[in-house]
Amino acid sequence: MEVGTDPLSTAFYRCAIAALALAAYGALRGDLRVLFHLPARVLFLALLSGVLMVGNWVLFFEAIRRSGIAVATIVFHVQPFVMVLIGALVFRERLCLPTLGWIALALFGLALATGIFDAPEGHGPDWIGVLCAVGAAIFYAVVTIIAKGFPRSNGAQLTLLQCLCGVLILAPWLPLPPQNLGAEQWAWLAMIGGVHTCAVYVLLYNALPKLPTATAAVLLFLYPISAIAVDAFWYRHAVTGLQIMGCLCVLLASLAITLKCGGPAGCRPEQVDRLRNRQAAAGGDSVPPIAKPMVAAERGSMASNG
Repeated sequence: MEVGTDPLSTAFYRCAIAALALAAYGALRGDLRVLFHLPARVLFLALLSGVLMVGNWVLFFEAIRRSGIAVATIVFHVQPFVMVLIGALVFRERLCLPTLGWIALALFGLALATGIFDAPEGHGPDWIGVLCAVGAAIFYAVVTIIAKGFPRSNGAQLTLLQCLCGVLILAPWLPLPPQNLGAEQWAWLAMIGGVHTCAVYVLLYNALPKLPTATAAVLLFLYPISAIAVDAFWYRHAVTGLQIMGCLCVLLASLAITLKCGGPAGCRPEQVDRLRNRQAAAGGDSVPPIAKPMVAAERGSMASNG
């Protein structure tokens, strides 16, 4: 919001600045050579995730522009439920009753958070902004699945490839060329690309593997809470009681899904084995192609932990 640029330009400069910062970080660590030795399949997954990540950023910036930080951030946090639905559709998982209950609570909270029930007449929620946030969540959920097929130690390289992909995709459509940016806009863009993307992603990839799942889940959900606080106190966007209640419902349900309080949300290798054995009897493969990277990653994790 402070940058004052359109979503396409914001996403482009975020990718460009983050790519430069991540390339410098990789060069200092001597990790860039890994990019030249990636298997073709892994490189394809990285570039595909880059395309989806660019779509996620563009849609999320548009959602913020239209709906404000608080609503866009809360709506975006339906992403864990998208992951559950993908697990049901792609991995043929059953959705148990507690999981369905959490999803229902999240949808109820989502309706409250949009402000549809207490908005003044003629001032309802911006549904295009809400849909942009939902679209961003869907893209990010698919990126998460694809990332599970990428070597776990190469998170920074994956982000670098995603940013380079974003630069190539957005450059032909850039509405705001560099010479039209002011010094203050460059400062905000440098913060978004250098700090919010490069530094944050590097810290996350280094810290999350060392934290228990419960601790990591709770800490990650400080983000939407801080976004609501900033939107209310810094930008003076009024948040009603019903919206706060809706935010709490979404956060509670998302936390429960993340901590798998309603049963496993991911596709475990033993489940895939049972599905494959049943399908083999029918002469087919039960694991869809998009699911195989996740299965391989899970198997590697279990082998290393065993």
